[in-house]
Amino acid sequence: MTRQHQLETTLRTLKLSGMLETLEARLAQARAGELGHLEFLQVLCEDEINRREAASLIKRVRQARFEATTTLEEFDFAYNAKIPAATIRDLAALRFVDKAESVILHGPVGVGKTFVAQALGHQACRAGHTVVFAKTSRLLADLAGGHADRTWGTRLRRWARPAVLILDDFAMRDFTTAQADDLYELVTERMDRGSLILTSNRAPVDWYPLFPNPVVAESVLDRLINTAHHVLMDGRSYRPNKRPGRRSKGQPLPDDDGID
Repeated sequence: MTRQHQLETTLRTLKLSGMLETLEARLAQARAGELGHLEFLQVLCEDEINRREAASLIKRVRQARFEATTTLEEFDFAYNAKIPAATIRDLAALRFVDKAESVILHGPVGVGKTFVAQALGHQACRAGHTVVFAKTSRLLADLAGGHADRTWGTRLRRWARPAVLILDDFAMRDFTTAQADDLYELVTERMDRGSLILTSNRAPVDWYPLFPNPVVAESVLDRLINTAHHVLMDGRSYRPNKRPGRRSKGQPLPDDDGID
């Protein structure tokens, strides 16, 4: 067995597949005099780090359960001049995540709220944060199921765990008393521990009447509205440009999933 084969076997044993994948190329560089001994070892270590970071990102994105994998680099801010591009790009720096603050994206249907929410979530995944995306109705249905089978506490802790929880289509319809109570518990559980990103077709001021109990509404929304970054996304919809056979002069969003 040659020295190279011995090294390959050692790398497999240590599960250093990033080094193994680039070993031939790095050895060629070393033989050509492009890498010294220390440089050779350094770049191999960097190859392993890059592979692990890429694998971790793939895992975080998969666990986030996005409807569509979207990034801010893909979003055409020029298509809609009313979209607050500077504000959204500032949020992409993720200072709100570091401070466990929330973001509310609100405006009419089709302007890209869900797209931007998922793109901010993807940005958080890149930075190493855990993210979960869910339709608000599905989250509430899951918590309701916990009341039925006595797993509510476990389910609540699961929803409270990620660094960023994205609730899409928030406040679409009236909440039941049980749903309002569950929202209160979730928001309270996440306070100062994690960020929320909410998308809604209603302005936050219009959320209050959706709660059956004004006291619960004030308790929930005081924590959500008064401690969040508000982003009004207005203007023309992308959806007409997604009709079959129609092309726009402006570049539409790349995928119909998650446009809202």
